[in-house]
Order: sequence, then structure tokens, then C-alpha cells
Amino acid sequence: MRKLDEVIGKLPPARRQKVEARAQELIAEELTLQDIRKAQKLTQQQMARSLKIGQDSISRLEKRSDMMLSTMRSYVEAMGGSLELVARFPKRAPL
Repeated sequence: MRKLDEVIGKLPPARRQKVEARAQELIAEELTLQDIRKAQKLTQQQMARSLKIGQDSISRLEKRSDMMLSTMRSYVEAMGGSLELVARFPKRAPL
């Protein structure tokens, strides 16, 4: 059985770069709200103050797998970011 590192190591440099770039995109897509908050060097207490809710609410929010877009937008904006929603359909430009 071959190891992934061996297979990737045999790819041309341009292809390796593409594979690495796509891997980073996929990893970025899987970040949790907690991961993003920590990357922004913010604590749950700081987020709670910014959103005017309790720290326990931040903890629960970060564990949710489903939430309203308005909640997600508020959370992202409290970290200094912006939230964008794009719908993609076959044979249509993104909406």
C-alpha cells in the first residue's frame, strides 16, 4: 500500500500546489465558530460582551450545528467579519 505523502511527492510541482490549495480550502470550510473565534484571538467572554449576552450562551451557540442566519451574521460581525450567502444553481450565475 502506498502512502499519501509518496503519491503527492511524485506529482509535478504545479499539481502539488493545486492539491495543497484545495486541501486548505476544504480545511477552511470545516472551521467551527469556536475555531474562527480563536483564530481572531477572541475569548468567549469578549464575544459575550460584544453581543450583549452571557458567556454560557456563546458556549451553547458555538456547539450548535444549525442556527438562524441572523445569529450567524451577528456572531461573525462581532468578530469583525462579514457573512455572505451564495446560492448556486446549474446553468445560472450565482445568486
